[in-house]
Amino acid sequence: MATSEMADTWIPVGEGSPFPLSNLPFGVGHTGDGRRRAWVALGESAVDLDALARAGALGLVHAGWFDRWYLNGYLAAGPDVWGSVRWRLIDVLTDPTAEGRFAEHVVPRSWLTMGVPVAPTDYVDFYSSLHHATNLGRLFRPDGEALLPNWRHLPIGYHGRTATLVPDRTDIVRPHGVRPIDGEPTFGPTGMLDVELEVGTVVGAGSELGVPVDIADAGDHLYGMCLVNDWSARDIQAFEYQPLGPFCGKSFATSVSPWLVSFQALDACRIAPPTPEPAPADYLVAPADARPWGFDLHLEIWFDSAQMRADGRDPVRISECGFADMYWTPAQQLAHLTVNGACVTPGDLFASGTVSGPRPGSEGSLIELTRRGERPIELPDGTTRTFLEDGDRVELRGWAGDDDTTRFGLGSVTGTVVPARGAH
Repeated sequence: MATSEMADTWIPVGEGSPFPLSNLPFGVGHTGDGRRRAWVALGESAVDLDALARAGALGLVHAGWFDRWYLNGYLAAGPDVWGSVRWRLIDVLTDPTAEGRFAEHVVPRSWLTMGVPVAPTDYVDFYSSLHHATNLGRLFRPDGEALLPNWRHLPIGYHGRTATLVPDRTDIVRPHGVRPIDGEPTFGPTGMLDVELEVGTVVGAGSELGVPVDIADAGDHLYGMCLVNDWSARDIQAFEYQPLGPFCGKSFATSVSPWLVSFQALDACRIAPPTPEPAPADYLVAPADARPWGFDLHLEIWFDSAQMRADGRDPVRISECGFADMYWTPAQQLAHLTVNGACVTPGDLFASGTVSGPRPGSEGSLIELTRRGERPIELPDGTTRTFLEDGDRVELRGWAGDDDTTRFGLGSVTGTVVPARGAH
């Protein structure tokens, strides 16, 4: 929708807001009373979805969909219901007579304490950025091929922990683990804590165990996107990951942004993804007439240290990149995730893997930005960083679309590193 249409809402929406009427992302939070429920963001405000549903403003929706601390029940209802609720919301928010009935259910977004919007049964981290995979391959295998032989044939991924998916503004405790010090395996806190700039895809309607999801049917199952920071302890991960993959170096925390943007909102930002070369197996090839599953997203990493905050310095942007050239799409990831008969359930989350671009300054992790610590980042206060120190704060930001008048946001997700605790 254009800016003129956004102005028709009875809730004020400032120019350039990440949450115009064309977005309407859903999240879960509370106003301080501890009663977590679903909200929709509009401008600087949030509207209580549970209250609207109880008043009958959203049509025939289930009474329990929006009064929980997760959106799984609503997501399970499928795309016809999602579309119906979305258009009913637009009708309510653009109807001047609705203000008198529903204004009491609108609060400033700043009043809300937000949680992770879904309760996944499964979390999967993929490895779908060609630039990221190439960058790491060149660091780890300087005399060999950057990409391993399987990378261009299927979306590489692993199943992670759901219990350590954490909401925006959660402190990230520096993890302990076994890492090599002077060539000797030594237990202690990581010295190579890293950020990973990722985009998450959330499952809506689940699938049947034993039945793969056809790539052409991805839209029947996938609800929308959020931002994900899949923090990584590089030294712990490097020592443990062969032969079975990431474990303690990845499982300690994954930050998830609070506002879930639907694919229905993102339709205008769909673009054709890169053509895989060589052609993958048929189950990863979408029909020629299918909607494209590439997305014109723009992503950034912002950073500040404890000293910068104490000095009153603003955060600095240390990376910016696009999502349009991601090699493997959400539809391909879903098809691969289920091709062996594994099922997905409502609220499941899978992440893109670190998103990096082709140019210096577009890398989505510190290990790439600093070339594994060889090229420190210079900060405005005169200090440098190779990896994260205690007190450092990282914020991921993202938005969809190029046009300043119609683009809208995925919001942001922030985490602050705090000292290691407890282990000996």
